[in-house]
Amino acid sequence: MGVRNKRTLTKTRRHVRDLDQIKADLNSQKHLSQYKDMKPNEDLPGLGRWYCVECAKWYDTESNLILHRKGKPHKRRVKQLREQPYTQKEAEAAIGLGVNAHPPHGTDTTADNEVEMVS
Repeated sequence: MGVRNKRTLTKTRRHVRDLDQIKADLNSQKHLSQYKDMKPNEDLPGLGRWYCVECAKWYDTESNLILHRKGKPHKRRVKQLREQPYTQKEAEAAIGLGVNAHPPHGTDTTADNEVEMVS
């Protein structure tokens, strides 16, 4: 029995932490330490000594971490983290679920919009 869809397998294998999780790591050292303590150091590259917080990746050596920080993917991730994440309120407003999105039931809005034509 083999894997039916190898594309799905590789996509999930490369999955790293989401931006909101990384943002929580940057804001709270407690959140980051809880994540680091979950993983046994023996299983991590470089025994868990070199970790890029912004990209949520472990590296074998310090030189690899330094090279990574100079690279384009790291800089792209840092730029993404600088942007403010969308709030639930903004998401609801985008689809029209705001406070005043729909008039109350039973009110007639056509009377307000009528314009009298003068000849």
